Amino acid sequence: MSSVPFHYVDLQAFCYATEDDKRVEQAMRTFLPEEFPLERIENAGHHGDRIVVFSARVEKADDVRHVLSLLADLDDIDRVLDELDSRVTDNCELYLYLDKQAAFSGDVALGTGLSLRGKVEAYPAKRETAIENVREAFADL
Repeated sequence: MSSVPFHYVDLQAFCYATEDDKRVEQAMRTFLPEEFPLERIENAGHHGDRIVVFSARVEKADDVRHVLSLLADLDDIDRVLDELDSRVTDNCELYLYLDKQAAFSGDVALGTGLSLRGKVEAYPAKRETAIENVREAFADL
C-alpha cells in the first residue's frame, strides 16, 4: 500500500486502581511502533479511586501502516469489514474496541479495554467514501 487512507489513529486505554499500570502500558504498546511516545494522565474516579488514562496519536504514514497491519491480522477482520456500516461514523471515523488482556499477551483481538479511533481520509468527506477507503486499506495489507 503506497498511501494510507487515514489522517491519524488514536489509541486509548484506562488503567483502573485494580490494574497494574505497566501491564496496561504493555497492552497499549502491542499496537504501537517501537519507542512510540505514550501519554499518561492520572485522574480520580467518582469515589476517589485512581484512574490512569494511556493514549497515543499515530500520525506518520509508516506508523499508521504498522497499526493497520496488526489490525489486518485480527481473526475477526471479516466481521469488522462486514460491520463497517456501524463502525464508521458520519465524521469519517473508524471505531474498534480491542481486548486489553489479549493485547497484554501480544495478541490482537476484538473485545474491550482498548479503544481505537481512526480518522479516515475521504474526498469528498462522506461516510460511504470512508467505508470504501477502509475496505481498500485492509484489502491492500
